[in-house]
Amino acid sequence: MIDYINGNRDIILRAFQEHLYLALIPVILAIIISLPLGYIAVRYKKLYYPLVNISSILYAIPSLALFLLLPPIIGTGVLSPLNIIIALTVYSVALMVRVVADGLNSVDPAITQAATAMGYRRVRRLFSVELPIALPVMLAGLRVATVANVSIVSVGALIGVGGLGALFLRGLQLDYLAPILVGIILSVLLAATCDIIIVLVQRRFTPWVRAGGRA
Repeated sequence: MIDYINGNRDIILRAFQEHLYLALIPVILAIIISLPLGYIAVRYKKLYYPLVNISSILYAIPSLALFLLLPPIIGTGVLSPLNIIIALTVYSVALMVRVVADGLNSVDPAITQAATAMGYRRVRRLFSVELPIALPVMLAGLRVATVANVSIVSVGALIGVGGLGALFLRGLQLDYLAPILVGIILSVLLAATCDIIIVLVQRRFTPWVRAGGRA
């Protein structure tokens, strides 16, 4: 495996960078999209179940099928990385909408009433009180979405969009174990690193969770 790494550093680095890009851009887009959708689901109770149910249906679509369905729908080429980004954004949003809504629903009504009594208007109350309290639940969902994206990106190699999945295919085509092992190890390391970073962010911004755990 060492010989393979030494002889294919550029290919491995390019695959890793592509994998990182394809996995994390959808996470960022999902955060931007799911926050208002999750809030709407909580703010307007009639929309909660429709939004959550639609999200569940979208999340149940097999990844390879979605990768193949998107090009004729959005007008991209089959090999366009945009297909992977949009598909993973759909999956991440589908997961995060429920998480954001459940996180906001977990806020004790007495706390929001106290904030209102102290003069907090809706927007200020949302950003200063409700979102910080809901953050542990939302970050737990973000960890799942991020790790899932790192895993699903590899499927894109089946339609010719690389990432580390291209190493898997190369290994299978050549009946050569080294690129498969390199792809697996880097995928696991990337997922673990992303997960650790989110956990550290959670510890930094929700210190009361750890304090509550020690109590």
